[in-house]
Amino acid sequence: MNVILHIAYRAQWLRGQAEGAYRAESLATQGFIHTSRPHQLLRVANALFKGQRDLVLLYIDPHAVSAAIKYEAPPGSQEAFPHLYGPLNTDAVIKVVDFLPDDDGLFTLPADVTPPE
Repeated sequence: MNVILHIAYRAQWLRGQAEGAYRAESLATQGFIHTSRPHQLLRVANALFKGQRDLVLLYIDPHAVSAAIKYEAPPGSQEAFPHLYGPLNTDAVIKVVDFLPDDDGLFTLPADVTPPE
């Protein structure tokens, strides 16, 4: 499955669905929406969202995204992450699942998200 992934707060995703375009807070504060490739997802989830239960995971078809996607490394890192430079058109989202942590507050990959070997 060729997807990029975004962890969203459920209320923000529902608002984006109603408006036809999703805007994460980072779009206003940093100029882009953070997304991850499958092999990057758990590190992001466990570092930034540990224990949070009001989340959904957006599966995004990168070929259907209207905004520009740039692969960029954060300061101090060599690893590039996909950044969406504009709102996410909701029709590019091919699947949405609840994204809940385990009892210890940590996340596991959904069964259908398989990072490349």
